[in-house]
Amino acid sequence: MSTNKPDLYDLDLTDLETLLSSWGEPRYRAKQIWEWLYRHLVTDITKMTSLPKTLRARLAEETYLNVPEVLTSQESITGETRKDLLKLRDGEQVEVVLMRYIDRRSACISSQVGCAAGCQFCATGQMGFQRNLSCGEIVAQALHFARELNTQDQRLTNIVLMGMGEPLFNYDNTLAAIRCLIHPEGFCMGQRRITLSTVGIVPGIRRFSQEGLQVNLAVSLHGATDDVRSMLMPINRRYGLDDLFSAINDYITQTNRRVTFEWALIDGINDTPEQAQALAARLTGMLAHVNLIPLNPTAGYQGRPSSPEHTEAFAALFDQYHIPYTLRLRRGIDIQAGCGQLRSARMKESGTGN
Repeated sequence: MSTNKPDLYDLDLTDLETLLSSWGEPRYRAKQIWEWLYRHLVTDITKMTSLPKTLRARLAEETYLNVPEVLTSQESITGETRKDLLKLRDGEQVEVVLMRYIDRRSACISSQVGCAAGCQFCATGQMGFQRNLSCGEIVAQALHFARELNTQDQRLTNIVLMGMGEPLFNYDNTLAAIRCLIHPEGFCMGQRRITLSTVGIVPGIRRFSQEGLQVNLAVSLHGATDDVRSMLMPINRRYGLDDLFSAINDYITQTNRRVTFEWALIDGINDTPEQAQALAARLTGMLAHVNLIPLNPTAGYQGRPSSPEHTEAFAALFDQYHIPYTLRLRRGIDIQAGCGQLRSARMKESGTGN
C-alpha cells in the first residue's frame, strides 16, 4: 500500500513543529503529540484527547501511524524469549525479538527487510536484500514491545539493532530512529541502553564515531584472519580486518567507548586455537569485550555449533590474556530466534520464498 501521507513516527520533533506551523497551529502542540506517541504509546490519533477535535481530525486525515500488524508469534519454552513477525504497510515482513532477563527487558529490532551483507551462517543474509526500513518503521518495532510491556507494569529497558539487516547500510534512517528514541521529550531511552550492531562497514563506523552519541557499538567479527572471516562474511573482502580495526580503534579514541565483538562459535571453523590466538592478538590492550555464543543453526548453512570442550578451550585463552568476555547461552533456540529464521519459514509455507 502506498500513501503520500507522512507517518508520524517518521517525523522528528522539528519536522512535526514545521508541519503544525504550516497548519496555523501553535508549536507546543508538537510536544503534546510526541507525548502521546512516545509516553502514552497510543496507536489511534483520535485518542490524543489533549488536542482539539479539529486538530485530531486533520491529523487523522493528513497523516497516519504506521503500527505494524503481528502476523505470528513464537515464545520459548522458558518464556524468556519471544519473537514476533510484523507485517509492514507494503506487505513486507520483519522480525522483532523480546528478551526477558532478571533485571531488564530488551528488544532486538530490524533495520532492513533482508540484508545485502550475505553472511553465510545468517538466515537474513541467506534471503537477500529487499529494502531499507524508514525511521518510523524502525521506531515502531521498539514501541511495539514497549506497549505490551506497559500492560504488564514493565518497561522496555534496552534496544539492540541486531535484527534483520545491516544498520550502517541504512545509516540515515537508523540514526534518525535512534535520535527519536533517545529524545528527552519523547521515549527518552538512555543512550547507553541502545546497541547498534554492524558487520563492519568501515565508512559507517567512522561516520558513527562523529555523531557525539553514547550509543553502544557491537561488531560481528566471527573470524580473526582475513581468510576465515572472508569465507564467513563476504563484506570482509571489501573491508578487511586491518581497515576494520583501524576504524574501530579510531572510534574508541574518538568516543572513549568500549566496543563489543560478537563471535558465533562454529565447530572446526572459528573455534580453533589458531583463531583464538589471532583474536587475542587483535584485542589485547583494546577497550573491548567479546560475546562468545555457540552458533544458532540455520537451514541454509551446514556449520554446527562448537562443542562444550572447544568452547571452553577457546574461552580459556581469553582468561590467559585478560581479555573481557561473556560466554552467552543460546536464547530462543526452540523458536528460531536467530534473525530472519521466522520470516524465512513463513515465506516457504506461503510459497513466496525459496
